[in-house]
Amino acid sequence: MATITATNINSATGAVTATRTTLGSSDTFTFNTSYNPVLILDNVTAGALTVTIDGDGGTTVPVKGVGSVSVTGGYSTGSIAAGACVVIQLNTIFEYLKGTIAVTGGTGIKATLIEYR
Repeated sequence: MATITATNINSATGAVTATRTTLGSSDTFTFNTSYNPVLILDNVTAGALTVTIDGDGGTTVPVKGVGSVSVTGGYSTGSIAAGACVVIQLNTIFEYLKGTIAVTGGTGIKATLIEYR
């Protein structure tokens, strides 16, 4: 299990070298709510992959007009085509990121986690 290490660009001037992590079968990262974290998933593999991001502390979330919605299955990116790159603003999916986070289904994808204030 690899840890996706964040690159903090808060006090950066000019270009910054981002840390990229090649995903395995199950990886993790720390979700820092005081920053505006962005996770970039670059599918450099030869096939489409679907990544699931799941915090083990997520249960149900009340949604106005809908009722309780389960987040226990994690957040799915949907199919990421070979050669495609997706960007996820993590503060928009924070309910899925409670507890210890597992990133699965993305073996071979290059992941970059950017944080800034």
